[in-house]
Order: sequence, then structure tokens, then C-alpha cells
Amino acid sequence: MGTENASSSCFPSSSTSMPRWTYEYDVFLSFRGFDTRKKFTSHLYEALKRNGITTFRDDENLDRGAFIKPQLLKAIEESKIVVVIFSRDYASSSWCLTELAKIIECMNKKKLTVLPVFYDVDPSDVRKLRGTFEDAFAKHLIDNTENVQTWKDAVSDVAGISGWDLWDEFESTVIKKIIQWINYELDREVPSVFEHLVGMESRVEEMLDLCLGERLDCVRFIGICGIGGIGKTTLAREIYNKIFRVFEASSFIDNIREESENQLLVSLQKQLLSKILMSTQKNISNVYEGINVLRKRLRNKKVLIVLDDVNEEEQLKALAGKDEWFGVGSIIIVTSRDRHLLRRHGVKHIYEAKELNDDEALKLFSWKAFKKPHPEENYVDLSKRFVKYADGLPLALEVLGSLLFGKRIDEWKNALEKLKEEIGNKIFNILKISFDGLTKMQQELFLDIACFFKGEYKDGIIDIVQSFGFYPAYNIGFLVDKSLITIDEYGTLWMHDLLQEMGQDIVHRESLKELGRRSWLCRYEDVLHVLKNNIVS
Repeated sequence: MGTENASSSCFPSSSTSMPRWTYEYDVFLSFRGFDTRKKFTSHLYEALKRNGITTFRDDENLDRGAFIKPQLLKAIEESKIVVVIFSRDYASSSWCLTELAKIIECMNKKKLTVLPVFYDVDPSDVRKLRGTFEDAFAKHLIDNTENVQTWKDAVSDVAGISGWDLWDEFESTVIKKIIQWINYELDREVPSVFEHLVGMESRVEEMLDLCLGERLDCVRFIGICGIGGIGKTTLAREIYNKIFRVFEASSFIDNIREESENQLLVSLQKQLLSKILMSTQKNISNVYEGINVLRKRLRNKKVLIVLDDVNEEEQLKALAGKDEWFGVGSIIIVTSRDRHLLRRHGVKHIYEAKELNDDEALKLFSWKAFKKPHPEENYVDLSKRFVKYADGLPLALEVLGSLLFGKRIDEWKNALEKLKEEIGNKIFNILKISFDGLTKMQQELFLDIACFFKGEYKDGIIDIVQSFGFYPAYNIGFLVDKSLITIDEYGTLWMHDLLQEMGQDIVHRESLKELGRRSWLCRYEDVLHVLKNNIVS
């Protein structure tokens, strides 16, 4: 059997009509350790890790001393794809056969995808239970008559699925093709990164044309440019999520502007290398040394790198200086508010992030204000007036809609009048009115996050502020509901940079000249100045 037989049509796929399952692993490896652990299985496992594919292999994932069977069976249930590596002595292991029976059970229950690989065995011998497989089952009949027929059926069923035979191909070639196939399976239904994305589909298609529309026989730098709050990061995340698996390695570096202000460019270089090379670089002592390591280690790799929120050319020089740093076919995506910065760095392809049109804007606003794509009947005209004020800016629409959710019509009208009275920066006024609507305790928690806790783990923050009587669990949830902060899949607190700027500006305005009179000191140099001069009041 060759690779052409391993098409997706040969395997069961997930269905929306099926119940939802929780997946811990992308891939489960079923193999006979004695035959392949230090050979093919080891090489395949390392390739899966390099490609960011979460893989269960019993010798690494089981706790020492644990009773093996329940954990193995649970891991199969929590996997999307199972790779069964049939080898000469596979059937001699009752553990392997128990795994296989569980795999068949999960295929029938939740449409688990299974890929057989035939290592030093004839696929027809496995399927028809001949040779070493026949001998193994003869021994099992003596020891465990009860399960033998179930095991036989499982071997025949899995061996009948199209897969890969290593008989006449190099292991490295087969592993590369298996990785490509698994990537395709995992990407067939990639979910959107963010909930209720509106107007994103056409923008994603335009960006994909920029990224993949031409033959990639070079290194391509692509910029996403636009004002704050317009959705540059969201778009970059969507693109990254859709295409990262076609690259040898990938990395998404967040908050570059903020990290650079804290003098952590070397840290960002280490982060980039760690993600690309799947290892930690501990020997970089300065930015120039990091540049040398980057261009030496990445020049032969086809990589996808996203550098988010760049505002200084030094950041680009430190993280993605020139084309020759990267292998052919690499794509470097840079988001920035500064088009001229991108041009100066030689970025030829720049996508201008667009405001939402009226229909898209009303839909996004409605999702936040009414939890559905259209306004309530009595709120249509008011909704359109708020949408017009937000001027198609997604962040403004989300914050306004979240602020007004569950409010009476008279409260909507009051909020609109307050916005009209404000002059100057529209987006700041929108964010500020949302801040003004918080209780004093919620305002203080918001400013704590804006000044100190952005990027920190939620549980750690709760422990810190609990002693101040902030009721952090409730109030953090409230700030999330109002679209003022988010919590990512790892439990980390995040805040849009415009919201953070607004919060820090509120603190700054408490005392423009006398730093010691401010409630919060957000910058390292401000803290140093106050302490050195003993001006705390």
C-alpha cells in the first residue's frame, strides 16, 4: 500500500451531529515498544513534536508507578487521531491488543480517525492474521480465550484501513508524508480563534491571497497595518491558525511594543528561537548575539512568524532583520499602526485593515448588546446611532455593545448623550464611558490590570488581590463580560493595548507633574524616580 491510498475519504471524520468530546491529544501512538520504540516510533514522535502536534506516547506521558491500563485507555478516548504501528511482534502484546480493541470502540462511538503503519510486516499478513500474528494469537488462546476473538477482529479491521507500508520507502520519507497527512486531518475543520467574528471571512481571503497567492520561491514579508482597535491582531491570529501547519516551524510573538518598552528584546529573541527550534536558548546575552543565532539557525527552515504590534524598526531588526535569515518559502507577518515603519524595513506587501461596513458593524454590536446578530425591535434606531458613532471600529463596537447589554432604553439614551458631549478622540471617549460605568472596586481592579497584571495568570492575580477585598473572581468575570479584558486558553489575563493605554492615561491624569501623588506607578523609571527622590505623598 502506498501513500496515495491514505486519502481523507478512507477515514471517519467528525460530524456536527455527534456529541462533543474533550480532546487532550492530537495523536495517540499505538506500538510494540520492543520492536520500534528506539527506531521508527522515536523518529515519528520527534517529528510530531517539532510540528507542534500534541502526541501521547506511553513511556513519556504515564506517571511512574501508575497502573498503566486505565491511563492508556483514557488517552485513546482523549485523542483525535490514532497511529497504529503494526510490527512483527505487535500482536504478542496483550496491552497492544487491548489498546486496539479500545481504538475500535472509539471509532464506532466518536468517529476516531485511525492510520495504520506497517513496519517490517506485510499488510496482507496482518489483515489475514498470518505469520507472526498467527503465532501470537495461538499463544493468546492458551492464556485468555475470552478476548482473543475481539482482538482478532480489531487487528483485521484496523489493518483493512488504508495506510502506509514502509517496505520500499525510506523511513524519513514516510514520516514526512504522515506528518503532512495528519496536518491535513487536523486542519480540515480549524475553529475560529475568536467568538462571533464578523466581517472577517473576506479579509482572511484577501490576506491568504497575499500569503499564498503566488508561488513561494522566496521569503515574503507581509504587513497588516491600521489604527488601534481595528482588528489587526485578530486577523493575524486567524491567518496563523489556518496556515501554520504547512511550515516546518511557526511562532506568534505577542505584544512586541509593550515588551520592548520593558527592555526585553533579548527575551523576545529567546522566545522566538524556543518556539521555532523547540528548545530553550540560554546563551544569548545581548540583542546582537541573538541576531547572529537567529540568522544562523533559521536560514534553512521554512517558517511562519507573526510579529504583533511592532512600533520600532529596532524590533524588526532584532527579530526578522533580512530575507536571508529564513529558508525559502518562509512568511513573516508584521502587524503595526505605522505603515512607514513597514516600508522602511522593506515590507512590500501591506494589507490595510479595514473598518467594518454598516451591516457588519451592526451585527457585531448586536452580538455584544443582545447576544444575537440583530437588535431588538425597540432598539434598532438607537443601535444604528451607536454604530455610526463607533465608525466601524471593532473594539469600539464590542466595548459599547457590552456596556449596553441588559440596559433600559433611557440608559441607552443617557449613554449616547454623554458620548455626544465629549470632544476629541472618539475611541478614547467610548472606552472611558465604559470605565465610568464600573463600580469603584471594578475600576481599581481594571487599573491594576492595566498597570501591573496584563499577561499574568488569573489564578495568581486572584490570590494577590483577594486580601484587598476586591472579590476578584466575580469582578474579573464582570470585566470579561464588558469586553474590557479577556482570559486566554491558558488562564492568562489580557487587555487590548488601547484599553491599557486608556487605563494608564487615567492614572497619569491624577497628577501630571507630581508622580508621588498618583495612585499607581506603571513604569519602571517612574517608580525609580519616586523612590530615589523620596517624593511619595
